[in-house]
Amino acid sequence: MNKFNRVLAASAAFVLLSLAGTSAAFAAGPAAVNLGTAGNFVILSKAGISTTGTTHITGNIGVSPIAATAMTGFGLVLDRLGTFSRSTLVTGRVYAANYRAPTPAMLTAAVGAMQTAYTSAAGRAASVTGLGAGNIGGLRLAPGVYKWSTGVTIPKNVTLSGNSNAVWIFQIAGTLHISSATKVLLASGAQAKNIFWQVAGATTLGTYSTFNGNILDKTNIALQTGAVLNGSALAQTAVTLDANTVK
Repeated sequence: MNKFNRVLAASAAFVLLSLAGTSAAFAAGPAAVNLGTAGNFVILSKAGISTTGTTHITGNIGVSPIAATAMTGFGLVLDRLGTFSRSTLVTGRVYAANYRAPTPAMLTAAVGAMQTAYTSAAGRAASVTGLGAGNIGGLRLAPGVYKWSTGVTIPKNVTLSGNSNAVWIFQIAGTLHISSATKVLLASGAQAKNIFWQVAGATTLGTYSTFNGNILDKTNIALQTGAVLNGSALAQTAVTLDANTVK
């Protein structure tokens, strides 16, 4: 191979490696949203958490700046130190702003982190805008930042496909609704912890639906009968549950 051909081959190899690196970086999507201390909760609310039926929650839940009376249906039993409660429905601890120190300050910080995370998610530069006019049912979505000036509906299963480090951020100016018995599916190693749904309007998970990701909602989050959430429900108003599984 003469010198010219060697240089040409080396240049081609460099281009291929560069493109491969670019593809790998794109496949991972954006940087994850930092939940801060809000990430210590699977449910966090400023206005209340209520449940009916047999709900199963794995992880901590909390309310602030309101008192424990805003959490209904849990049969709370206050710990002897007065800093948290327990419930037969919760594998974890239950916190409220009227519990003894250091709980109030801890919750104030967590709520602040939740609001900061919401703003951070909303401020990311979008890679896709207005996909499906807000209907993403039946689609297979690569990692990235997806933005809508409308609400988003999921009437059929949607699949998020990416490796274990891949990140999805969904910026939704309206409401978010997944239909009954419908699923947000994960493929190719995708993880619920790396999915962020930033929603300005209400979020509704239909009966017996399965949803993956962290919901950062400026208003309320409602899980209808039998819905499953793999991730977290972080609401700036209320969270309502009905015989759900949250983990």
